[in-house]
Amino acid sequence: MQKKEQSDKIRLDKWLWAARFFKTRALSKKAIEGGKVHYNDARTKPGKIMELDALIKVRQGLIEKEVIVLAISDKRRGAPEAALLYNETEESITRREQEAATRKQLISAQMPPARRPNKKQRRQIHRFENINRSSEAQD
Repeated sequence: MQKKEQSDKIRLDKWLWAARFFKTRALSKKAIEGGKVHYNDARTKPGKIMELDALIKVRQGLIEKEVIVLAISDKRRGAPEAALLYNETEESITRREQEAATRKQLISAQMPPARRPNKKQRRQIHRFENINRSSEAQD
């Protein structure tokens, strides 16, 4: 991946699209305007000119990545080449892994979803209801 000079001005929304954080530039622009992208720990605009070694925080759903810009490109290429444009910080990686483990534990701790009773269970329910009705009638 060729490093671009500072004279080549690339917008933040276009860089995020080229680095494959978002599928389209419109989604990239919407995320920036919605405050889901921070450039050097501050909210920014889609037209912000990218600089090398800038710190970018990108929130996508439950996942928040903190990356450092290594190269600037306006061309969208394959994922392995796009990954060369940035480097995710160690703190970001460990935080994401911890949050994923926490979410996984919460999901596994929940009760399984309620299912409809099968035919045998329905018969047992009907028998139980009939026994209760007959005992109430006797009282």
